[in-house]
Amino acid sequence: MRASGKQAEQEEPYVMTVNSESVLLTVSEVADVLRTSQKAIYAMIERGQLPGLRRIGRRVLIRRADLLHWLDHNCASSRKG
Repeated sequence: MRASGKQAEQEEPYVMTVNSESVLLTVSEVADVLRTSQKAIYAMIERGQLPGLRRIGRRVLIRRADLLHWLDHNCASSRKG
C-alpha cells in the first residue's frame, strides 16, 4: 500500500553516508585513507600487500581495524639529520 502524499512528503529520504567507524572499507575509502589512487590499491591487493581483505561476490572490502593496525606497525618513521 502506498503512503498518502502528505506522509510521503514527511518521510526522510534515504541517504547513504560513509561512517568513519565502518567495519569494512571499500577500495575507494582505502585509497582515501592511504592518499593514493584506487588503481594503486588494486595493485597492492594483487600483490597481497593489504591485510584484512574480504571478497563478497565481486566486491573487494578491507577490514578497517586490520588496515589501521597494519598502518601503525608498518610505517617507517622519518629521520631528521
